[in-house]
Amino acid sequence: MTMRNQPTARHTRLGSELRKLREAAGKPAKEVAGLLGASSAHMSQIEAGSSAINEERLRRLAAHCACTDEELIEALVAMATERTRGWWDEYKGVLPQVNLDVAEAEHHAKFLREVVITHVPGLLQTPDYARAVFGYMRPELPESELAHRVDHRMKRRAVIEGDNPTPYQTIIHEFALRLRVADRQASIAQLRRILDEIERGHATVRVIPTDQDGFAGAGASMMYMGGPLAQLDTGLRDTPGGTMFIDAEAQLKRLRTLFRKVEKASLEPTASRDFIHHLTKEL
Repeated sequence: MTMRNQPTARHTRLGSELRKLREAAGKPAKEVAGLLGASSAHMSQIEAGSSAINEERLRRLAAHCACTDEELIEALVAMATERTRGWWDEYKGVLPQVNLDVAEAEHHAKFLREVVITHVPGLLQTPDYARAVFGYMRPELPESELAHRVDHRMKRRAVIEGDNPTPYQTIIHEFALRLRVADRQASIAQLRRILDEIERGHATVRVIPTDQDGFAGAGASMMYMGGPLAQLDTGLRDTPGGTMFIDAEAQLKRLRTLFRKVEKASLEPTASRDFIHHLTKEL
């Protein structure tokens, strides 16, 4: 079993799912560790994502825990055995690990749903917009890291623009569309970029107008990523302490409910496109 110096969010999620299997079966960690020929400490490392597990041991663990969900087992095996390096790996040691984790999670998602209130979604940002956002951070980033962050954000767009684009729906508040994070020309270019992505079929965009009655979701910003099956979905929320990955079913259910509520307060896609087009002329 290979040890990892810094497990990714995907490694951590795999370990979490293995722990859930064990706990659902009522099996103590020591018992399962013995089955795998590992110590209790090593079992804890597996469940924390800091130690790898191969396919044979994973299948033994699933059988011992009486898991008969073949879809789930195959999905977990894929998570455990995948060795493909992604484009985000070139930023390892250059950007915070969470930036890489978000890109990896987007890459593996079957669909993406996002709600943003104060900024244009990262997947739709122009380089000038992204630079302005990152440049506003305090303490200020050195130019080298600022450039890397902008470049990383632009490369994330591949998930919705590649040969096999991931279905992407986003709900954006009018406030985010009007907010000038840079200057007027950058704002117009940003709105045009959103319109381009809509026209190319890369994004389904809905807008919440500022005069919409009954919208109390100012804190609703979030990303929801579809997994290979529903119980492996992932949520993302930004908190004062940083980006938080969410995998508990109760919390995922709340995010799904939140998305539906926000969606009801938004304009239909066609009306949203026209709304954004009108804003480009108004600016």
